[in-house]
Amino acid sequence: MTDSWEWEYDPDPGFVIGGIDNLAFVAKVEERADELVRAAASLYLDGAKYTGASPRMQEEAVDASGMFVYQIVPRHQRVYIRQVTFLGS
Repeated sequence: MTDSWEWEYDPDPGFVIGGIDNLAFVAKVEERADELVRAAASLYLDGAKYTGASPRMQEEAVDASGMFVYQIVPRHQRVYIRQVTFLGS
């Protein structure tokens, strides 16, 4: 594992955001993922040594056009984006 926090699409970008052609919306999802990484790094200062249960998956509204589901896994020092839903606008 890396020694710094990051986010990634899980299992991969094609599965999670495949078919969403609104690049402005995807950029908003990725900006919010960056914010979640900073928050998780502050909350779990030594995530690689964390021994508790990982937080449950959570939903985050991007704006009126969609949302995404993510999970923080402290031991991996990752925020995993599991599903992105674009409602259109």
